[in-house]
Amino acid sequence: MQGVGFRPFVYRLARRLGLCGWVRNTASGVEIRAEGTEEALAAFVRALSTEAPPRAHVDSVQVQTLDSVTHCDGFEILPSLDEVQGYPHISPDIATCPDCLKELLDPGDRRYRYPFTNCTNCGPRFTIITAMPYDRASTTMAGFRMCPACQREYDDPLDRRFHAQPNACPVCGPHLSLTDPSGNLLAERDRALLGAAERLLEGQIVAIKGLGGYQLACDANNAQAVALLRQKKHRPDKAFAVMVADTAMADTLCVVTAKERRLLQGPAAPIVLCRRRAGAPVADAVAPGMYTLGVMLPATPLHHLLLREVRRPLIMTSGNLSEEPIAQDNEEALERLGALCDAFLMHNRPVHSRYDDSVWFVAAGEPQPVRRARGDAPEPITLAEDLVPTLALGAELKGTFTLARGREAFVSQHLGDMENLETLEHQRATLELYQHLFRIAPEHVACDLHPDYATTRMARSMGLPLVQVQHHHAHLASVLAERGMCEPVIGVIWDGTGYGLDGTIWGGEFLLGDARGFARVAHLGHLPLPGGDSATRRPYRIAWSWLAEAMGEAEATKRVALPPGERAMLASMLASGAGVVRTSSMGRFFDAVSALLGVRREVTYEGQAAMELETLACSGDAQRGYRWSTECVGPSQCWGRVDAAPQNAMRIGTGELLAGILADMDQGVAVEHIARRLHLTLAELLVAISRQISQSTGISTVALSGGVFQNRLLLELALPRLRAAGLTPLVHRLVPTNDGGLSLGQALVAHYATAEKYAFTGGHDRVSGCSRSC
Repeated sequence: MQGVGFRPFVYRLARRLGLCGWVRNTASGVEIRAEGTEEALAAFVRALSTEAPPRAHVDSVQVQTLDSVTHCDGFEILPSLDEVQGYPHISPDIATCPDCLKELLDPGDRRYRYPFTNCTNCGPRFTIITAMPYDRASTTMAGFRMCPACQREYDDPLDRRFHAQPNACPVCGPHLSLTDPSGNLLAERDRALLGAAERLLEGQIVAIKGLGGYQLACDANNAQAVALLRQKKHRPDKAFAVMVADTAMADTLCVVTAKERRLLQGPAAPIVLCRRRAGAPVADAVAPGMYTLGVMLPATPLHHLLLREVRRPLIMTSGNLSEEPIAQDNEEALERLGALCDAFLMHNRPVHSRYDDSVWFVAAGEPQPVRRARGDAPEPITLAEDLVPTLALGAELKGTFTLARGREAFVSQHLGDMENLETLEHQRATLELYQHLFRIAPEHVACDLHPDYATTRMARSMGLPLVQVQHHHAHLASVLAERGMCEPVIGVIWDGTGYGLDGTIWGGEFLLGDARGFARVAHLGHLPLPGGDSATRRPYRIAWSWLAEAMGEAEATKRVALPPGERAMLASMLASGAGVVRTSSMGRFFDAVSALLGVRREVTYEGQAAMELETLACSGDAQRGYRWSTECVGPSQCWGRVDAAPQNAMRIGTGELLAGILADMDQGVAVEHIARRLHLTLAELLVAISRQISQSTGISTVALSGGVFQNRLLLELALPRLRAAGLTPLVHRLVPTNDGGLSLGQALVAHYATAEKYAFTGGHDRVSGCSRSC
């Protein structure tokens, strides 16, 4: 991993042990020649792994004994060696280390209050690199010539800044500027930072250039400023993240567990979703309807200085209009964000790669990523098998791509939703950068099975052998890929939408299989979506239609109010079937219940209805779940190679569950208790169906994936129950459980599909029934 201070570490280690020789970076790793006593060499090899720098990951150490010695004099660091066939690793950006923070705040240090302080242990990495190997000339720091003092540090192998490529100081490095929305200069250097702090305290919105692009900031406790930011950003409800100066300030906002604290203070410094304290000193509009609050610590010296000036939490959100890529360059930011903010705090160090902040949460005591970006990507995922060079393009929402070769998969940073030209251009530019830096020329391309996704059209246009991967199979494979597993498992894949083998929309699935293939052995009963995607934005339509089909239009209208004229329209659609999409989606089921209970009738962002229902459930109480039922629906639908599948698939009925919810409503049970009982029901259902599949197949590992499993309460109810039933749960630890992890699974499925010659490339006419193999 280049950019983590490994060569200086090797140099100091060799000097300590009295060895002579050299070390150098190559595109495929670090190459070392060392001579000395047998004891010293043995200690040297051991220490390469046991004493490596914090961000260095030593995958293997290959040792060769030289035929002769050169009787070299001393140890040196040679220039990097570029290799056409090499396979480099590049460090993600690293949050400010304690040593640099100490210098930043020391009035006697030459880097006092310098917002671009860094060393070999911290600072920008992937966001500034333009080519390999990782040397200053191949970064956006190439235009800043080091002053004599910085050059001495850079050249001294015993200095913490030896070969720190972004090394700089106030004399020779980048500097800050404060401008108005038209780009007129207001202040420079430290006065620019002080001016930005003053404006934030006055309730203004300031665009700030961070590591991976621009962020929009305002006082998190100023309700008027928060409301204005929502209005200008076209983001009426979705929660904002809050940056705090330190963990003490985080503790005033949230109940922070030990594992959440470690995430906050880690080298990635991500946003961490923590339980919000009652009366936390932030405006209610920061995270409306949520029991969690996304908090993060400063990741750069600039943010450390700013938070110390304002001494209060700041909203720190992506510098964009909703669903657009983050603004990257100064001119672009002025053009795109000028109408959104009152001032710009910018600098003259170019950003080469756009990066949002990573987002994590802790459920049932273990961390999971929600969005993998700054600080995490492009660190590779280690695979269990060698893959030919493969590109997987993900799906439509929460886009990422994966480039894989050998036993490593490079999952891109979060790119956004693939629904506008700006995001597709961001994807194209990022893909070109990854292919260039990691030197991977894909031989196959994988995408989703959905025929109308932009990523599907892109994959078809590339002229490479194509594998279209069923959405929920890719979810299952992504869990197995990050865990390095090959054996079949039970996959519980619950999400909002995914194109099924039969042409319907899936999303409440129990699969059996691995990356080679799967059988659909159980699924949630179908709900009607009148108008298709439009119903997902109006959950009340799903709720009304569900009740109308189950209990009649009169009962539905009594329970779910409709706008004037909609009843006749919906009734006509249900009667004719025209424009009604059928879905087994657990995400849509949550939406329907949320609307039925009056929690959220219409949504402004994906998952809103379910998340607000979860928030209510966290304050509710339930001792038992609702009743539910299953029925046999014939042979399992299969793809690829599947062994030991049950002969028939099950459909999980929702009628009894609906009747139980309505009975509680009629008895005046509080909404939060009904919401809690629903979560308990789904956890019990998950365990019961998984146990039934396990008993018929002998498979006891249960993989959970899909966006529904971002529901922390559901995980905390389900995981201990799975273990108590003798089952082994697998959840995501490296890539998101939502569609942000989908491309990793696609890459693994494509590997087996092309290797074993059973690629499925579109349509649903090839769906087969199966009992044991397909």
